[in-house]
Amino acid sequence: MKNSKEYSKKIQKLFRSLKRKYPKHEKAAYDEPAEALVYAITSEKITHKQAQTAAKRFNEYFVDLNDLRVSRPEEIVEMLGEDNPTTREIAARLKTALRAIFEKYNTVSLQDLRKIGKRPAKEALSQINGTSPFMVDFCMLTALDGHAIPLTEKMIELLRNEQLVHPQADHQQIEGFLSRQITAKDGYYFYTLLRQESESDRKKREKTKKRTNKKTKKRKTKKTKEND
Repeated sequence: MKNSKEYSKKIQKLFRSLKRKYPKHEKAAYDEPAEALVYAITSEKITHKQAQTAAKRFNEYFVDLNDLRVSRPEEIVEMLGEDNPTTREIAARLKTALRAIFEKYNTVSLQDLRKIGKRPAKEALSQINGTSPFMVDFCMLTALDGHAIPLTEKMIELLRNEQLVHPQADHQQIEGFLSRQITAKDGYYFYTLLRQESESDRKKREKTKKRTNKKTKKRKTKKTKEND
């Protein structure tokens, strides 16, 4: 990534700041890589809190991953708590990915990926229909002892808005850059901090936008009355 030395200092400063701001989360660790992939698919487009709630509902409602695989999309959407384009997309991706896993391995499990190297495992994950870079990186980080920094769109948006990465860098370049700045032992820690900041920052910006819109409307109303 261009100007990596300049951005490296900014990332280290950000990391120190976030560690002071938020508590440390216990690292998520999955014995079954397919379960990590399911959580990643579920959580990429919604907040961490919403994903946690959905994961709990999944565990209570579905017997196992195969039960989730053969379920109706409407059932998955219901467990996600709201019927909208995002939850329908999540349901579709879950169905697609679990079907692809079953067709390739004749079981809803990715334990075979533990028997091969990390690079082949990452390649195998990338080839599963319905997966994205975030999903692959999350699975590698939490289930296959890989070093990665999973990035949601909100996280990338925050990094760009705060000028913490080069504006022309794409997802792959940003993830690769962050992986070189953050050590493997801190990978999950940094991911959780940056994700929390991106989601809280979005809420703040939405509130600020609402307040700004209200003030703008008041000024327009006042101006209209004065003109009358």
